[in-house]
Amino acid sequence: MTNLWLKISSSQKVLWVGIGCQRHTPRLVIETAIKQVFQEHQLAEDAIIGIATIEGKADEGGLVELCSDRHWILQTFSPQQLQGVKVPNPSMVVQQKITTPSVAEAAALEAAGVSTLLVPKCIYRGENLTPEGAKISQAVTIAIATITLIESRGKIGNRTC
Repeated sequence: MTNLWLKISSSQKVLWVGIGCQRHTPRLVIETAIKQVFQEHQLAEDAIIGIATIEGKADEGGLVELCSDRHWILQTFSPQQLQGVKVPNPSMVVQQKITTPSVAEAAALEAAGVSTLLVPKCIYRGENLTPEGAKISQAVTIAIATITLIESRGKIGNRTC
């Protein structure tokens, strides 16, 4: 995948971030995952329209809080809606758990109304502490789609996540 340097002002909201995550993933883990992917791909967080995910995450505290604070839309889709979206990296594990082979990629594509991702799924793994002090690993899957064609200032290389 070719990365593009995006020249986007804060008034140009053109990016949908598809997110898949485990239940009760804290805002900090989700926010860190987004920051990391956006930095790696030289994307402007100011260009985010919103977060797209599966409907079961509509009340996910970390997602709701992040979207509220950042004034992002939280768009959710049913598993049936996501099943029909062709994605580059389907997952049999996700398919078995929630009856759709993709959440992050399919939700980003569906929200943006396009068929090609700007950034295919990247999996961020973070650690958090339980109230008892035990470490737990948490994963956040991120995919990004754009609603419009964006002017490229040139190729900056290839990167896979």
